[in-house]
Amino acid sequence: MTPAQSAASPDRVTALAQMLGTTPLFAGLDEGHLLRLATIGHEESHGKGAHVFREGDVGDKFYLVIEGAIRISRQVPGLGEEALTILRAGSAFGDMSLIDDSPRSADALVHESCRLFVVRKEDLEDLLFVDRDLAYDFLWKLVRLLAGRLRETTDKMMFLTFAGKFE
Repeated sequence: MTPAQSAASPDRVTALAQMLGTTPLFAGLDEGHLLRLATIGHEESHGKGAHVFREGDVGDKFYLVIEGAIRISRQVPGLGEEALTILRAGSAFGDMSLIDDSPRSADALVHESCRLFVVRKEDLEDLLFVDRDLAYDFLWKLVRLLAGRLRETTDKMMFLTFAGKFE
């Protein structure tokens, strides 16, 4: 599906900035930083069942769910699709690509028709290079998000380990 880009009218940028400020990744950033982030991104709309990206693709964009739902999953040989999580409005994905140059580690499928806020890695890097205060605030928030996900994964691994021992 071809991305539907929104016109970057001042009202739309302000609305995007306000929406960004309500998400866990961007909450607490000052209004100026949110406005700058809103200007470098665009919106995409996707219908149910579409792939936003596939495991192995180049990780060159970061996404935020505005509305709808995204299913992050992997294909397990012999078993098929294993859904890892369902992400709804306010959830970020594709953020690992902002840290490393590795290919995508999972598929991102449209679970419910959605609108996404999309930022190209290159555009974000350029913005963070020229705005050190924004870079500091954003990168700490990103580190906290990734650390939280690592803790959740550790908890799930512990649960699966103990569940397997006591069968």
